[in-house]
Amino acid sequence: MHNTLEQMTIWSLISDASLLVQAVMLILLLASLLSWYLIIQRSAVLRRNERLLKDFQLRFRSAHDLAQLYREGGDGVDEDGGLQQIFQAGYHEFVQLKREPGIAGELVIDGVERSLLVAISEQEERLEKGLPFLATVGSVSPYIGLFGTVWGIMNSFIGLSQVQQATLSTVAPGIAEALIATAIGLFAAIPAVIAYNRFSARVATLSTRYYGFGNELQARLHRKLHAASSHVSAAA
Repeated sequence: MHNTLEQMTIWSLISDASLLVQAVMLILLLASLLSWYLIIQRSAVLRRNERLLKDFQLRFRSAHDLAQLYREGGDGVDEDGGLQQIFQAGYHEFVQLKREPGIAGELVIDGVERSLLVAISEQEERLEKGLPFLATVGSVSPYIGLFGTVWGIMNSFIGLSQVQQATLSTVAPGIAEALIATAIGLFAAIPAVIAYNRFSARVATLSTRYYGFGNELQARLHRKLHAASSHVSAAA
């Protein structure tokens, strides 16, 4: 039994909705709560990654001895320190390949490049965690809400067929409770879409800086190899 126009509230409309419409509302509410959890969590992770990236980049560019910088990271690297993890992976490969007897310098740099690409891919995958869920919520929620609305309106019209005279007081509650499903769907979708677009742009910026750092590290290691070769040639 629907409330009269004077008694209509959001909560009364939700409680009077059909079980299917209530299930749709619950699904959308859960999707919204999970989205907000991911928005807060990923925002904190990306902000920390950006801060640690700037800090390590300053240390890297001011360091004259990369071996010392590498040893400092041996005690443990912050899991959000993506740039430092990339450096550790690249320099570790450099050290391992240099120990190979008779290996050419270009092969060392090629091995470092492959190691850097793998490390960067791992960091990109880590940064993008949770983004597909936000994209799914943003694209699907309005349609789930629309399904609840269509079902609710259909039930409302079926109910109207059983009364002698249709008035605003009999039509409005059923339609209003159905439209709430669409409203909840939009409430879930809009923040998810905005967050997804924002986070995707930040991840893309971090990825670009990771690749730029990889090129910078390769250049420094190449110069280091060239300088070592020059010393050997001069000694000979």
